[in-house]
Amino acid sequence: MNIGEISYTNIIPLYFYLDRERLKENGVSITDAVPSRINRLMEEKKLDIGGISSFSFGKNADRYSLIPDLSVSAFGKVNSIFLFSKYRLEELGGKKIALTSSSETSVALLKIIMQQFYRIEPSFEVETPNFEKMIELYDACLLIGDDAISAKRKNRSYHVYDLGEIWYKETGLPMVFAVMAYRKEMETEKRELLSYVGQSMTESKERCLRENFAPVVERSVIEHGGTSAFWESYFNGLNYGFNGEHEKGLSVYFQLAKECGLLQTIPSILKFSYK
Repeated sequence: MNIGEISYTNIIPLYFYLDRERLKENGVSITDAVPSRINRLMEEKKLDIGGISSFSFGKNADRYSLIPDLSVSAFGKVNSIFLFSKYRLEELGGKKIALTSSSETSVALLKIIMQQFYRIEPSFEVETPNFEKMIELYDACLLIGDDAISAKRKNRSYHVYDLGEIWYKETGLPMVFAVMAYRKEMETEKRELLSYVGQSMTESKERCLRENFAPVVERSVIEHGGTSAFWESYFNGLNYGFNGEHEKGLSVYFQLAKECGLLQTIPSILKFSYK
């Protein structure tokens, strides 16, 4: 079995306490990459389970199912998905926006926000994430994950919009940015191992919550800088569950994505049963 691990701090709690040696002994490999690459490897059947963009799940829901009670979500500010802009958001109609090549969910979310909530039509171009280059060449730029956190620290003069905050204000529902999905054939081909991996990720999440993310915060400070207070606030501002409210939020996201022409159909949300 091949596991995909998003190389951003926001999803670390789901992987932090995995017994990687035991997984390796059972023939499991772990691939670390940005969300868009994890999405692509899942679609190419080179990964069997992984944290993928919610939008990627929406495109492939006929082939994927979800591990229950796991996601990267936010009830409001997500603090790592930002639109940096030279203009106020409502003034971006007809302007040029650079989109990070690292994301699918947030790119679609920005387009939904522009079309459905603000009724404006900018033009979009996908770029490799580089804040200085993007903001120099475009009127605004979208960054996610650690790229967004770093750019926010440097920013002194641009408007900054948190997409999670806008979504929650407009819908009253959580925004589900990533889910833990697996290819459906794993249920029959490797059910026991799939169950072990899913339960291990759930236990990792719950242990991180009990510890108030202390070891995760320490690692993030070492690897990415910033203060312990910042990272404590960051992880506590995220939500790692997936229950009825998350499912409602994801369903509305899919509905609006379809209305914007970003999805062909509204997918069903199926989850693994440990029974």
